[in-house]
Amino acid sequence: MNPLEIIQKYYPVGSEAYHILVTHSRSVADKALQIARRHPEMDLDLNFIEEAAMLHDIGIFKCDAPEIDCHGTAPYICHGYLGAELLRQEGFPKHALVCERHTGTGLSLEMIEKQNLPIPYRDMRPVSMEEQLICFADKFYSKTHLDREKSIKKIRNSLAKYGEESVNRFDAWCKLFLGE
Repeated sequence: MNPLEIIQKYYPVGSEAYHILVTHSRSVADKALQIARRHPEMDLDLNFIEEAAMLHDIGIFKCDAPEIDCHGTAPYICHGYLGAELLRQEGFPKHALVCERHTGTGLSLEMIEKQNLPIPYRDMRPVSMEEQLICFADKFYSKTHLDREKSIKKIRNSLAKYGEESVNRFDAWCKLFLGE
């Protein structure tokens, strides 16, 4: 599977949205692969990590986010499950789970219900080690500042608005993946 071929079905090459998506996704993939290579004891699937990290945000074009050249109709919070639907149609159900489960540090059913989020009511937290690693690596990069990596402190601060559960999950990943 070639992730860029799939991306090019939905994003015109040369568009700002394509540039933002591919640049962001490449940064996330590189970070995830760098961490995975430091942990051979985890026996992580490097090919899957690269493919899924490149595709984790494929649903952004369906959302209303003009600052990243996305002019769809859905709220941005929907990009994960919308990307998952798209990848399931493409025949990649395992990759779809990464799309669906990468928002924040994952969205619990309780969080979705409590905040009345406009997404399907089901648990959307990363399960496999690969899903968790990609979700973790994604927190270090935004789509609006493509040229810089966020600090752990900045990530913690931004996750705080989602509640203690999100910060605690991120802290556990810092310990697991970075030894911090």
